[in-house]
Amino acid sequence: MYVGRVVVGVSGSPGSLGALRYAAEMARAQRSALIPVHAWTPPGGEVADRRYPSPYLRSIWKQAAWDRLWQAIDLAFGGPPEDIDFTPEVVRGQPGEVLAHVAQPSDVIVIGGGRRGPIRRLMACKVGRYCLAHARCPVIAVPPAKLAAEAHGLHGWISRRRMQPEDASLHAADA
Repeated sequence: MYVGRVVVGVSGSPGSLGALRYAAEMARAQRSALIPVHAWTPPGGEVADRRYPSPYLRSIWKQAAWDRLWQAIDLAFGGPPEDIDFTPEVVRGQPGEVLAHVAQPSDVIVIGGGRRGPIRRLMACKVGRYCLAHARCPVIAVPPAKLAAEAHGLHGWISRRRMQPEDASLHAADA
């Protein structure tokens, strides 16, 4: 199967960082371009922005979106990968709509799968559902890392393994 580009949704969440890494490996293997996309909306939503439009604030919000995307890229790779064609994009809109719009029929969309669980499935996964229903290309959902999948990730791990003072042998350094 020919893959024109690998379009990946990046929000900065742990799930999106895993999806970004997976997408980069797929782009390398397919010799395709990697397109990390961050979707943003104004604080207060589109209605508030239309009611009180401010070009100055829009430019600040767009720059904040770029900063968040570059921070995620730095966390995932330590900077832009040099061995693949890399074109990041920041687009105003809802994430699912933006990804479905940016992707072309020859592309692949990669998204983070999010946490698992019946309540989370009902409350979340809006991006995945939208992409599956509206995208003109294949959609791949990358499951969360094993640590994130275990009872609320790191917080769950800490609470399950919480130590009491009597469990630890604490010694003051000899002076």
